[in-house]
Amino acid sequence: MHIAIAGNIGAGKTTLTGLLAKHYKWDTHFEDVDDNPYLNDFYDEMQRWSFNLQIYYLNSRFTQTQEIRNSSKTVIQDRTIYEDAFIFAPNLHSMGLMTTRDFENYFSLFNLIESFVSAPDLLIYLRASVSKLVQNIQTRGREYEESIRLDYLKRLNERYEAWISTYDKGKILIIDVDNNNFHENKEDLGKIISGIDAELHGLF
Repeated sequence: MHIAIAGNIGAGKTTLTGLLAKHYKWDTHFEDVDDNPYLNDFYDEMQRWSFNLQIYYLNSRFTQTQEIRNSSKTVIQDRTIYEDAFIFAPNLHSMGLMTTRDFENYFSLFNLIESFVSAPDLLIYLRASVSKLVQNIQTRGREYEESIRLDYLKRLNERYEAWISTYDKGKILIIDVDNNNFHENKEDLGKIISGIDAELHGLF
């Protein structure tokens, strides 16, 4: 099975991926942050590096998705291929940080790749307010994220909500991160686990 966690920057995807993998003994596929050759350049000069970054992510997540589908184990994935295509790339384009030419080139490539991709068996969406995202980003203290602007996070949040409202590729579980402190509270994590069990096994 393929479980995926979606959510904005700082929503808690990586943390929840680790906690659920430990609980269920699932294999993990994390977002390639440390080895990403474009990320620092992108945050320094978004317009110059936006296309390169998005192509890197598209390639990386397509490779991950193929590995997951070829695996005999249940795998939980930190962020999906859809988020790049429906949230991050269009947002960069609308902000004038990716040219129309580059965006159309990117999206035609995504459409081709999507025809080879199967959607997750369950998508877990972490919904969080901008203030909660900022709090989480500051807590983890990644240097390249210090320059992220509030309006950038707000735009991403709006796109996430629009995408989730029309998501029809499979089962979905929405977690309100503002009211669920799963990384510190076992009871809150238990609520998420119960929700996952219900979606995967139809207990309720």
